[in-house]
Formats: sequence, C-alpha cells, structure tokens
Amino acid sequence: MNGWTRKNGHVVAEFSQQEAAVVRGLVGQIKDMLTARADEAPQDELSELTGIRTGPTTPPQDRVLGRLLPDFYRHDPETGESDAEDADAAGAMRSLHEPELLDRKTGVAELVLETCPRDGGRVELTGEQADGWLAALNDVRLALGTALDVDDDMPDELPEDDLRREHLGVYQWLTWVQDSLVDAVMS
Repeated sequence: MNGWTRKNGHVVAEFSQQEAAVVRGLVGQIKDMLTARADEAPQDELSELTGIRTGPTTPPQDRVLGRLLPDFYRHDPETGESDAEDADAAGAMRSLHEPELLDRKTGVAELVLETCPRDGGRVELTGEQADGWLAALNDVRLALGTALDVDDDMPDELPEDDLRREHLGVYQWLTWVQDSLVDAVMS
C-alpha cells in the first residue's frame, strides 16, 4: 500500500493480499468481540414491549473490550476513585447506551469487511465510508495498543526477545494507514 489518495471525490488505496488479510483479520476479531458482548445483553420483558434495548450494567471484564467500551463516567483524576452514586449512574448509562455503541462499532467493522477485498486490490470509499473505516481502524488500534501495553514511553522498536515485537510493527503500520486516510479525507 502506498497510502490513500483522493480521486473524483473518493478516497482510494491499493492493498496487497497480505495487507488486506491483516486488516480483515483484525477488524473481524474486533467485530467478533463486540458481537459476543452484545449477546451478553440481558433479556427483559419491558425491552421486548417497548423496543428499547438494554445492555449490561457492568463494564467488560476483558481489558481490551473495556478499552473499546469505556465507562460512561469519569473517576477522580487525582485519586482514581468515584462514589457509589457515580457507579450506579454509570451502570444505568451503560445499560441504556451500550447497545447503540455496539451497533455502531460492529457496523463500521462490517463496512470494512465488505469494502476490503479478500485477495487485496483497490479500495474506493465515499466520504461516509472513509469515516467508517477511520472508526474501525481506531478500534483496532485501541484494542491492539491495549493488548501490547503501548504507551508514550514505548520505543519504536522492541528488543528481539520481546514477544510484542512483531505485533508492534502491525500496530505502527495501522497507525500509518489511519494517518494516510485522515490526510486523504482532509485534502
């Protein structure tokens, strides 16, 4: 891939078979994680009567999924604590809003899977599709960055014996793909 370009109102890129496989594989894994979380939603009669879906009131236990579906309230930045009322309110907010968030995230993942050819090739996106790709790539980078413990102090290259070394290269490549797409959308 040489980066995204703008042509005739669309953003365009050419993916090799390996690049397409990486994008499709990682986006597919994120979609599967999000779908599994959606399947955990409680079933209640009021939801069935009103059509208003509810989600879990507790955050995901998995830290990667927790990064993709953060709490709907903030802890005190100095102490990291919150009071019980905040926790109750956060559970209610999560229950109300998580189903919609999951729909959006799985929707953009599906978009990437539909528009990224399995064997590589040309990807041509409208502005709306490009926004979906940006959201999906962001989710993949958040998940991978969490799994790799990426932080501001992490070096660009890890020692040979660090098991995260290969995956960090993928993370960096995805960062470049996302940055290239942002540049093309903004031009």
